[in-house]
Amino acid sequence: MRWLVLVALIGVSTLLALLGYATYTVPTVLVPDRGGIFREGVAGTPQYLSPIWCQSDDVDRDLCALVYRGLTRMDKNGRVVPDLAEGWVVVDDRTYLFGVKPNQFWHDGRKVTAEDVLFTIGVLQDPSLLDIPGLPGLWRNIQVEQLDELTVRFTLPQPFAPFLDYTTVGLLPKHIYGEVPPKELVTRPLTENPVGSGPMRVAEVMPDHIRLEPSAFYGGATPYISALEFRFYPDYPSVLAAFEAQEIDGISRILPTDIKSAAAREDLQLFSSVESGYEDVLLNLNNPNVAFFQDTKVRQALLYGLDREAVVRTALAGQGIVAHSVLSPENWAYNEEVTIYPYDPDRARQLLDEAGWVDNDGDGVRDKDGLPLAFVLLVKDDNIHQQTGELIAQDWAALGVRALIQPVSFSGLVTEFLAPRTFDAALTDWGQIGDPDPYPQWHSSQIVAGGQNYSGWQNAEADQLMEAARAATNEDARRQLYADFQAIFAQELPALPLFHPVYTYGVSTRVHNVQIGALNTPAERFGSFPSWYIDSRRVPANQVPGDVPPTPPGAAPATDATN
Repeated sequence: MRWLVLVALIGVSTLLALLGYATYTVPTVLVPDRGGIFREGVAGTPQYLSPIWCQSDDVDRDLCALVYRGLTRMDKNGRVVPDLAEGWVVVDDRTYLFGVKPNQFWHDGRKVTAEDVLFTIGVLQDPSLLDIPGLPGLWRNIQVEQLDELTVRFTLPQPFAPFLDYTTVGLLPKHIYGEVPPKELVTRPLTENPVGSGPMRVAEVMPDHIRLEPSAFYGGATPYISALEFRFYPDYPSVLAAFEAQEIDGISRILPTDIKSAAAREDLQLFSSVESGYEDVLLNLNNPNVAFFQDTKVRQALLYGLDREAVVRTALAGQGIVAHSVLSPENWAYNEEVTIYPYDPDRARQLLDEAGWVDNDGDGVRDKDGLPLAFVLLVKDDNIHQQTGELIAQDWAALGVRALIQPVSFSGLVTEFLAPRTFDAALTDWGQIGDPDPYPQWHSSQIVAGGQNYSGWQNAEADQLMEAARAATNEDARRQLYADFQAIFAQELPALPLFHPVYTYGVSTRVHNVQIGALNTPAERFGSFPSWYIDSRRVPANQVPGDVPPTPPGAAPATDATN
């Protein structure tokens, strides 16, 4: 009998052990959990948290992109797409009807309506803002009407296709700011928490940081991370030191000088995107002291003689791509068949010979009619631009062209040389955010004081193409017009395109599922923020929700259900 009891006890024990083992070995996986604070370090301090004037500073742009929304926004190819608006209809090429999406809310829970659109545009049109630089004067000539609770009509004085770009401006709630003078809204103190309709709301404003939290009234996905905190530092080295001290999780921008050391860190992830702007060597075609720039063969020779790949590799640590146009390859209007100028010093020398520039006196510098092929190349006085200039000058020296590098401050470059058109050549940076319209920089009407056609380039056919592209509202028609413009530009070369910079973003490895994709501006890097996560938890593999992000690297499915 005792033997039977013993057998029974052994059987029960064995069964329990087997059941326990089965429970113990159920596969589990890590999945995102809600919580945590993402802290990012930025060099500088925001000045204005107003959507009307947040383009003046990188930090302001970052905050505005998260707090505010416009009727429209830019997609990754620079196209205008709906945001708060459901869409729009264009009538007779100068009348636009916009419908606001129903059930869009401000951070305080009130609905966004057409009245808020009228209020925001009314602020932009206010006469008290005429003396504030940087605000688009376009709005002052546009008639705006509210047709019903959710519909507005914009009437332009004449067709102007880039108008849609202006509708990306962030909207302001009338019920909050309706009694505030417009000028005060533009320069509103940062300590007054703003109300927008973006995915994040301002939760805390302190001298050294701003904390944003997800808006309960935003219709998109709720972020896993509980808060996003921007921490302000006096300069870029201080941001790097803060990451080293584990004060922050993100570095808003990593400069080319630090790419190699940043890539070697095991605690830092790097994410890159080609920027929409470009850098070029701007040539003054109207300066009699450098009349040789008026010769197309000389301009083409200078570009053939530049090893731009080497410039990117050396001065930018590879953080750039060679430019063949004033438009980014990511832009919807980019001409993929535009003429390119590969590095070909032999072709460059041939063109200079054909143009009559040879070294007659044997001093190593080509000359013609007693005048040397020499000029001053202005560069900004930071290390990267100075090194870029030196590399360019070395390439040209090998052709018999002398470029004397002169470093200047950014403000000095613009006010003392570009604006008065007193330069020979200059290394310049250009932003190309949104609509690809090149009119402000390259139409002949912009040669006059106040315009930005600093080179003085005049081409009647290019002018007509730019004018037609501004008037056409059909994208296919505009694309062809801009393709033709780019073809002429590549032939004429009033400026020598160098490269499109690459923006690099650094994030701690404790933050998972970070993606940035193609960006129009670095401020768009938080587009996928809802799917980022810091905290995680284990769940049985057969209970993983279908919409969770991938498991972080190194966190493979586990069989240890006790961890």
